[in-house]
Amino acid sequence: MERMAGTIAIGLRTPIIKEGDDIEEIVVSTILKASEVEGFSIDDKDIISVTESIVARAQGNYVSVDHISKDITSKFGKETIGVIFPILSRNRFSICLRGIAKGVKKIILMLQYPSDEVGNPLISLDELDKKGINPWTDTLTEKEFRRLFGYKKHPFTGIDYINYYKSIIEAHGTECQIIFSNDPKTILNYTKDVLACDIHSRFRTKIILKANGANKIYSLDDILTKSIDGSGYNETYGLLGSNKTTEEKVKLFPRDCQPIVDKIQNMIKDKTEKTVEVMIYGDGAFRDPVGNIWELADPIVSPAYTKGLEGTPNEIKLKYLADNTFANLKGEELNKAIYEYIKHKNSNPVDPMERQGTTPRRLTDLIGSLADLISGSGDKGTPVVYIKGYFNNYVE
Repeated sequence: MERMAGTIAIGLRTPIIKEGDDIEEIVVSTILKASEVEGFSIDDKDIISVTESIVARAQGNYVSVDHISKDITSKFGKETIGVIFPILSRNRFSICLRGIAKGVKKIILMLQYPSDEVGNPLISLDELDKKGINPWTDTLTEKEFRRLFGYKKHPFTGIDYINYYKSIIEAHGTECQIIFSNDPKTILNYTKDVLACDIHSRFRTKIILKANGANKIYSLDDILTKSIDGSGYNETYGLLGSNKTTEEKVKLFPRDCQPIVDKIQNMIKDKTEKTVEVMIYGDGAFRDPVGNIWELADPIVSPAYTKGLEGTPNEIKLKYLADNTFANLKGEELNKAIYEYIKHKNSNPVDPMERQGTTPRRLTDLIGSLADLISGSGDKGTPVVYIKGYFNNYVE
């Protein structure tokens, strides 16, 4: 009987990972045990996806509020700084903000509106239209914002992030002034020393600030790039990709990840004689259709992966073949025609229309998003996702 299943993704339970654990050994032993218990085979081109969280925890890659504060002061001094474009998140930014506030005397907090970079809303576009506000040109003070829009709460968390962030800053005796603008240059009317907290647009933001006379310019990936008093660090991403662990510390994005995925691949090869692909993944790259929140709050989906995960899928749109190229066929004759066409797609020229709709996203972004949806971020306890058949097509 021919195979009926295509891609299969299985969330696997591991022990609770703690600092100092041998992450490679735990992942490999989990895969081997799960293969026996759940009855799946380990085959060439299967994929092992490991969430970044357990890698960072095994590394002990944590920093405290005091570590953040010390690095902020070393870069800016203890006077006034602009903190611009942070995402609205208790998990992602609140503890970082505590450290930033503890390191200076005054913060000009500039928030994007109507929503932050990843879609967390302060207000709706409809409300802006109703009030005649243009978010690309208009700068609002906190008083003006409240007069126009009142006190709004996040639709999922129920938090008024304006009050929440202000209270965090003022809890450290730091003066706080809040403004609303989507133009990085706006902050330079208040201070020339700026910490850019956006994620995917940070490079553009820093270029604009530099071109318009900013003095000290840093972004979150410049903070904690080196160990402070024995803390964790990330030389590439700094505080980007961090997650709250307690009220006093955050877990950073993992570092030195390439040797980890390579070692897992080699260990599986030694034990099974199969070559699997391995990746470490963070947030998936997808958008919630109700809240309009884009999931990707990490700087990238995958900080490390084995060579077989380079590139984009090489796919043909089956429905285009069925409805156009072989529109006059049906049944077994149609199946056979499509089978032969796909079988020889790498050696024969392919009409661009036959690829239309197969968006050329990177494999790591697609697979990381799949793994993130499978593992979730709650209490499933499945930080390792095993994926079979991802590279198989209709004829395999």
